[in-house]
Amino acid sequence: MTQAREDSAPDQAGLTAGRPGAVASRRRRRYSLLTRRDKIMLSLMVGIPLFLDLVFIWGPAIASIIFSFTNWNGIHGISTNNWVGLGNYEKLWSSYAPFWEGVKHNILWFAVLMFVATPIGMFFAILLDRELRGARFYQTVFYTPVVLSLAVVGLIWELQYSQDNGLIDSVLRGFHIAPVDWLGDPNINLWAALVAASWRHVGYIMVLYLAGLKSVDPSLREAAAIDGANGAQTYLHVVFWVMMPINTVIVVVTSIEALRAFDIAYIINHGKNGLELLSTLITNNSISEANLIGFGSAIAVVLLTISLVPIVIFLTRITREERG
Repeated sequence: MTQAREDSAPDQAGLTAGRPGAVASRRRRRYSLLTRRDKIMLSLMVGIPLFLDLVFIWGPAIASIIFSFTNWNGIHGISTNNWVGLGNYEKLWSSYAPFWEGVKHNILWFAVLMFVATPIGMFFAILLDRELRGARFYQTVFYTPVVLSLAVVGLIWELQYSQDNGLIDSVLRGFHIAPVDWLGDPNINLWAALVAASWRHVGYIMVLYLAGLKSVDPSLREAAAIDGANGAQTYLHVVFWVMMPINTVIVVVTSIEALRAFDIAYIINHGKNGLELLSTLITNNSISEANLIGFGSAIAVVLLTISLVPIVIFLTRITREERG
C-alpha cells in the first residue's frame, strides 16, 4: 500500500505539472477581488458609454467622411454610381463662394471671442477675485447668459435688435436717430450676432477663470507684494504664468466655441445674407430642398478637421505635463 501511494504521488505531480494553465486559472479565481456581479457591472459601465459614443459620435463622423466622397441626396439608396471622389472638395475650393465667406466669418468670430470677449471675461474674474462688495450678485448676473441655450440667446437678441419694438432702436429714436436694420443689413448683421455671442461668452470665461484664480497659492502674491510689485505687476509676472494650464483651456474652449457657432446665426436669418458660417452651410446644404448630403458632408469634414487642431494641441500639452 505504501509503495502504491508513493507511485501515485509522482503521477499526480506529473498531471499537475502538465496542466500549469489550470493551476494558474484556479489561483486567479482564488485571489480575484471582483465577483462575477462586479465584472458584469463593470462591463456595463464601460460598455454602454462606449456603445453610445460609437453610435452618436464616431458613427456619424465616419459616415460623414464616407458621404463626402459621394453625391448622395439622402433619398434614394446609395450605390457606387454616387461615388464622385474628391469632386465635392474641389467644388468647395474652386467654385462655391459661400464656403470662403463662411471660413472668413468663422475666423472673425474666433478673433472677436478670443481678443475681445475673453479678455473682458478674464478682467471681470480678476475684479471678482478681489472679493468686492456684491461679488456674488455680479457673478450671478454675468453667468446667467451661460445657463441659457444659444437658441434662447439668439431669440433674446433678435428682440433687442427688432426695428419695430427693439430696445436698441427705441433708444435711438429717443435721440432722434434713424433706426438701424441690425439683422437685415449684411454689412452689420454679423457684428450684431457677435455682440450676442460675446454676451454669453464673457460669463463663461469669467467663471472658468475665477475658479482658476481661487486655486492660486496666496503665498505667491504675498511674495510679489514683499518684492514691491503692485496688483497689475503681480498678475502679469506671477499669476498669469502660474495659471498657464487654465489659459490653455480657455484658448481651446474659445476655439471650439467659434467653430461650432450656429444657433444665433441660424435663428437670425438661417445663416444667409452676410451670416454664412461653416456650420450653417452644412445645414443649408444637407437639410434643404436640394438635399446635398454628400456636399454638406464635405463641409462637415472640413469643419471637423479644423476642430481637431485645438483639441490635439490641448491633449498634447496635457500629456506632456503628466509625463513631466
